[in-house]
Formats: sequence, C-alpha cells, structure tokens
Amino acid sequence: MPDVLVLVDHDGEHVHRSTFELLAAARRLGDPAAVVVGTPGTAARLGKDLARHGATLVYAAESTEADRFLATPAVDALELAARDASPAAVVVSATTEGKEVAGRLAARLDAGLLIDVADVDASGVVTQVVLGGSYTVRSQVTHGMPVMAVRPGSFEPEEHPVGSGERELALPPIDPAASARVTARRAAPAGDRPALTEANVVVSGGRGVGGADGFKVVEELADALGGAVGASRAAVDAGYYPHQYQVGQTGKSVSPQLYIALGISGAIQHLAGMQTSRTIVAVNKDPEAPVLGLADCSVVGDLFAVAPVLTQEVAARRAGR
Repeated sequence: MPDVLVLVDHDGEHVHRSTFELLAAARRLGDPAAVVVGTPGTAARLGKDLARHGATLVYAAESTEADRFLATPAVDALELAARDASPAAVVVSATTEGKEVAGRLAARLDAGLLIDVADVDASGVVTQVVLGGSYTVRSQVTHGMPVMAVRPGSFEPEEHPVGSGERELALPPIDPAASARVTARRAAPAGDRPALTEANVVVSGGRGVGGADGFKVVEELADALGGAVGASRAAVDAGYYPHQYQVGQTGKSVSPQLYIALGISGAIQHLAGMQTSRTIVAVNKDPEAPVLGLADCSVVGDLFAVAPVLTQEVAARRAGR
C-alpha cells in the first residue's frame, strides 16, 4: 500500500492524542508514515508510541532551528517527505498552525487541499464542514495529491502495533526574513482536566452563564464527567472565561463523544466548532435558540437548575459503580 504522511503533533516528549487520531485516519488510505519535526533526538523519543499506533516509518526532520520558527519547518519537512515517498495523501491536524501548513504545502506541491475533514473513506472521499459550519459536504481531490487537515476528535485512536523504521530528512536553512520566528514561549496554565481538543467530553458555557462566577456550574459538571471546559465567543469576549477555552470558528474545533452546551444560543460561529460532536446536549431558557435544533437532546430550562442536578446524578452513578 502507498504511504500516507502524518505530521506529528508533540511537545518534544509526548505525542498528542490528535496524532494518534490522524494515524487512524491515514490507515484508511494506506500505510501511515509519521513526520516528526523537532530538535535532535525528538523522533527517537516519540518513535515507540508512533509505532504502537501504526506508523510503519518515521521521518526524522530535526535541526536546532526546528522549534524557532512557525510552520516553515513543518512545510519543508512534509515537502521533502512527499517528494521522497510520493504518498497517497498528507494528513495534518486542523489546528490554526496545521491549516497554514496544509495550505502552504498544497501550494508548493500543486496538490489538492481539503480543510476541516471530519471523515474519510478508502477511496479518498472526505466529509468536510464548510462555510463556517453552514454545510457538511462530501469532497474528493481531482488534481494532484490530497493534503487533508483533519478536525481533532473526528477519529478514535487505535493501537495498531507495527515494526517501524526511521529515515532522516535534512531540513534546509530557514530565511529569518521570510518566516515567522518564535521569540518566547509561555506554557498555558495546566490543570487536572484533559486538553480541550483531546477530551471525550466537553462542557461549554455561554453568555447565559451570566459571569465568571457562573462558570462554576460548568466546571463542576465537566469534572463530574471527567471532561474539559469550553466557552462560547460571547462568554470569552465578556471576560467570563479565558480565550484559550473558546470553541468556535475563531477558537478551537472539537469533536468529542459528548458535548454539553449550557446557556449557549448557538450562533453559527460557535456551531462551526462543535457540530461534528457525536452527541450534543443543550440547555437553554430560550426555546427558539438555534443550538436546540442541532442538539440530540434539548432541555428548555434554567441551566443553574438543570446542571447541578445533572452533576449530582452523574456523581451518584459513578459512586455506585
């Protein structure tokens, strides 16, 4: 089978869950080959986990400059790997940087570009969320090799142990004048909850939460379910919750097994970031709120009355296991 290149998301020591999802998606098209971009030694640290999830080959694109620039090292590495392997497709995560990498790579290779992919079949036909979440369409590249940016959470990681080899890629020197340079790094505040884009359960609050203090009910329900906390743009803009937790077209796209929307009306901007979730539950006082029409389970009521009862019920059931 032909190779399918997968750009590895990592923190230098650990592979992110989104990469394991990409490897599962890539196996539908061919043999996954992981491309690791980082400082020397990164590929060796990550190789065992990548092989366990099906990477038959690891391309090590390493240099001391790899973490000093945005996007360019990844584009360079994928271009080198693509010209070496003539792959069936290239798959990256549909993060902000991932979409930039995909677009730039497609331009370099004269390849077809598919953004916000939510599903793919063995023939290369994908399901996409397009036009700000207004439509879900099925698409296929008709010219060149497909470059796909896959929405996090769209595929379930699968362990698929294989023997894996390593091949080095020599990254070209980067022109600082033509590339965005990293001048400083600051770690995001860490907590006990899973990362928003990697969580199986996401509980989000909107303007209806009423303020920063109101997010306590959102956090309590998320903690009871072992999930992550999200927020609508309206809630973030109002200062109720930090920007890094925003779900939507200008925030993060998520596709968890369960998405609970508390006090979120469901503007198209928000729906674009969560409508591919497997099961959607919405609580809103307004029976005409757009999110209720999208939800699998809708509750018309006060979130401050509904959410605490739900939290108590979840905690009781878990305690009774």
